[in-house]
Amino acid sequence: MKKIDMLTPIGILIGISMVVFGVISSGGMNGFLAFIDVPSILIVLGGVFGTLCVSFPLKQLKSMGRVGKQAFQSKEINVEEIVGTFVHLSEKARREGLLLLEAELEQIDDSFVKKGILLAIDGVEPEMIRELLEAEIAAVEERHARGRSMFEKAGDYAPAWGMIGTLVGLVLMLKSLNTPSSLGPNMAIALLTTFYGALLSNLFFQPIAAKLAGKTEHELFVKEVIIEGVIGLQAGQNSRFVQAKLKVFAPVEKRKLEEKREHVREA
Repeated sequence: MKKIDMLTPIGILIGISMVVFGVISSGGMNGFLAFIDVPSILIVLGGVFGTLCVSFPLKQLKSMGRVGKQAFQSKEINVEEIVGTFVHLSEKARREGLLLLEAELEQIDDSFVKKGILLAIDGVEPEMIRELLEAEIAAVEERHARGRSMFEKAGDYAPAWGMIGTLVGLVLMLKSLNTPSSLGPNMAIALLTTFYGALLSNLFFQPIAAKLAGKTEHELFVKEVIIEGVIGLQAGQNSRFVQAKLKVFAPVEKRKLEEKREHVREA
């Protein structure tokens, strides 16, 4: 079940708050209003959107919102639960046979786990099971990388468009030196586009890309755990051996806590 990943909006809010605080504490509300310039915003946002249109096909661009949404969602994947599932399945398989595991699939929500167990039930060789499941992992990794690349590129383009806006403002300022009234607005464009570009890149685009990369890395790690569980299940390994093998994938803190519990039970 997906939940809201509160760290993402909180982090963005903290970053924006620090910038606003710095501006207001130095220049008050008038200083804050001086940082709002519509032409500068349009140059950066419009430029980034235009370069994304050039860089990516329409079908991929349409998915940008859906991909970005993943950075604000948290899907709980508990490695310990996966280990417990395979320990239970290995016990039943050794007791009743692999074929009877098909009835257990209705209680499993993860399609990747189901696919692996079905391959094991069908008697597919372990090497082939690993090859098929790792091919699916590679496909997931490639798909996630394509979605993430839009935010990575936007993070690269935003500062560049900020500099382009700065050049535009400087040219306009130099051409209007004889008109003092226009120097202020032109200087605002020159400076604020760089500010907006850097802010968007470092507080929005690049952090979201990093969050998506972290989520992908964790998902692929969990799938590797599942592959090891399926291979152990297909080979008819003892449930204790399966548990010991899969426990190495659990976080260090969890393993230490479990070891302490075992020592207490033994004592």
